Amino acid sequence: MVKSTAKDAQDLIRTLWSAYSATPTNLKIIDHYVVFAVFTALIQVVYMALVGAFPFNSFLSGVLSCVGTAVLAVCLRIQVNKENKEFKDIAPERAFADFVLCNVVLHLVIMNFLG
Repeated sequence: MVKSTAKDAQDLIRTLWSAYSATPTNLKIIDHYVVFAVFTALIQVVYMALVGAFPFNSFLSGVLSCVGTAVLAVCLRIQVNKENKEFKDIAPERAFADFVLCNVVLHLVIMNFLG
């Protein structure tokens, strides 16, 4: 039972990896950016757990900045993906401009929250 489960998991990972290798480069770059933002948020949470969160607003601002940026990047990925038929009328340039504008607004709010 355990052996077949491990083999199924390996087959699943192999299938996912071969399907992901066909992904366009611009989407892979966005995926790496999302992983980086989430990893940075996790580092901040681990740091807070180990050291403490004395300026709690700063900790909260940093984590919300990372999570908000990751969410906006996922939205950008959805809009830029050519296989997604819902956003076929939106040009990639407009999607990127929306991403930048939303990031500016997000970080203005976060800087305001820092105090």
